Amino acid sequence: MRIRRLSDWLPTTNKEVALHGWDELDVILFSGDAYVDHPSFGPAVIGRILESYGLRVAIVPQPNVHDNLQDFTKLGRPRLFFGVTAGCMDSMVSNYTASKRRRDKDAYTPNGDKGFRPDYATTIYTKILKEKFPDVPVLIGGIEASLRRVTHYDYWSDKLLPSILESSGADMLVYGMGEQPLRELVELLERGVPFSSLKTIKQTAVLLSEDEKIPKNKNWQDVEIASHATCLKDKKAYAANFKIIEQESNKLYARRIFQKIGNKRLMINPPFPTMTEAEIDASFDLPFTRMPHPKYNKRGPIPAYEMIKFSINIHRGCFGGCSFCTISAHQGKFIASRSQESVLKEVDDVAQMEDFKGYLSDIGGPSANMYKMKGKIQSICDKCVSPSCISPVICSNLDTSHKPLTQLYQAVDAHPKVKKSFIGSGIRHDMLVPEFNKHADVEELDAYTEEVMTKHVSGRLKVAPEHTSDPVLKLMRKPSFTYFHKFKARFDKINKKKALNLQLIPYFISSHPACEPEDMANLAVETKDMGFQLEQVQDFTPTPMTVATVIYYSGYHPYTLKAVNTPKTRQEKLDQHKFFFWYKKENRQWIKNTLTKVGRTDLLKSLIPKDESWRQNTPKHAKNTFDDTIPFKPRSSKTKSKNYKKKRRR
Repeated sequence: MRIRRLSDWLPTTNKEVALHGWDELDVILFSGDAYVDHPSFGPAVIGRILESYGLRVAIVPQPNVHDNLQDFTKLGRPRLFFGVTAGCMDSMVSNYTASKRRRDKDAYTPNGDKGFRPDYATTIYTKILKEKFPDVPVLIGGIEASLRRVTHYDYWSDKLLPSILESSGADMLVYGMGEQPLRELVELLERGVPFSSLKTIKQTAVLLSEDEKIPKNKNWQDVEIASHATCLKDKKAYAANFKIIEQESNKLYARRIFQKIGNKRLMINPPFPTMTEAEIDASFDLPFTRMPHPKYNKRGPIPAYEMIKFSINIHRGCFGGCSFCTISAHQGKFIASRSQESVLKEVDDVAQMEDFKGYLSDIGGPSANMYKMKGKIQSICDKCVSPSCISPVICSNLDTSHKPLTQLYQAVDAHPKVKKSFIGSGIRHDMLVPEFNKHADVEELDAYTEEVMTKHVSGRLKVAPEHTSDPVLKLMRKPSFTYFHKFKARFDKINKKKALNLQLIPYFISSHPACEPEDMANLAVETKDMGFQLEQVQDFTPTPMTVATVIYYSGYHPYTLKAVNTPKTRQEKLDQHKFFFWYKKENRQWIKNTLTKVGRTDLLKSLIPKDESWRQNTPKHAKNTFDDTIPFKPRSSKTKSKNYKKKRRR
């Protein structure tokens, strides 16, 4: 194993800058995450990318915003610009639960400690930098900036907010994955083009002043969406905006988007084409140490790093287009896959780590089984405006072959130091069902499913049907629950054939737009009939730049502009969540009353029969993820004391 020196990381202090032999910095990055020099951490990727262009780059992780703000001035003034990101998550998602309660832990901070990332981190950091260095350009990016680039609903303040460019005062925003726009931006700056003149770089957004001329680009068409002021007055206009934003974000030849914000004009340039294999390989092949900065050695482990420490990301993007998900809005719907050679090189790097025991925790991506998938005829994809390639049906032009992925798994497992590789990312189970994936090779699908079940799962295979109601699933852009039944049949067949004794763990969402209490009751009945007692479930959380969030705020579906009912109050959300835990004693009377009230005693008889033998199999510690709002009966101190004494005697 190579012995690491402090200078192997990007510098975070003046002392570390001196270790690199630098007397000036070109770019200084500010991040809401602790600094982990790993390809799964966006701030580290951006830092390494800029370094690969020959720039002198430093990073200030989790700067203190509560003292004299010395973290923002300690490295001085960069030659080119400041870069700002909230980190790998939107700061509000990182800091708060679905019920708007502050989280107890921050996964991207040593020891999981909270309080090191401010709310609306991108805006806070940028405002401080603009106050301290008003003449130095600030470039914002990352998922928080990317998903807040246009008028958006902020669930935590319950307000419609303008582009984050307006609220932060930043000079430019890079949306999506930043490698391609950064390359062009740096090339132009190094040629002597002033930052203020960089208006036509793809995948960037800027605010134009009232008297500023619109930059010309003969290759782009333009589209104007409803102004921020109009959106504040008219929820339907706000909803209509999203259809344009989503379609243009996923086009290969998109239009430039304009939106008026007060006396300014937001200009969002079209995205770059999907990264080529060579481009994405180059990004992952950068000289990452794959470790947290040594400054954290005495502060405790970083939970997010521990989770992915021995994992390999094999592709970016997701063509599922789920209504509640932000992946395609940030990474795009087209898949950028790494070469097998690049993946195996990273496997070799992981295998050399001192504490590697032979087990890879994940070989995956946003959706684990989309590796190498793309359109069969590119010209058809070039014209496509659909936000999903698999909803409502799988596109006949989509090559869904799982053979390259199966071969990749086998190549990884052939590494002499790899004992077992797991698939920790979510698998799209519907794509493995021939009745849904009608154009696929059935033998390939079965070979992949069997490969995963026999070699890459440890006891449990987790999949996400999300719901059982067809109307809700249609709005989610997910297939009918019928296909989950068919997948389970195939799963059970392989399970029995190979004597595996694996469990299938389905994930579900409550309180999604269009979901009624009766839908949740049906979900409870149908999953109970299939033998499931749900343990890990979640409540819908509105996040910027999703169809479901637009519906949640406006009440209208952005593609049809028809009204859609959505559970919004805390009580409505809690009531829906209770159906997940129908088997808990404290929920039974409420469920009886609710179903009797709506005249669905038929569901009641199925869910809570008079014969209560089902209770013998109830999980003792079923995980309730609705912020602990389901009232569990605590053990008395007397019971605790009795158990403690027993342990002491043993």
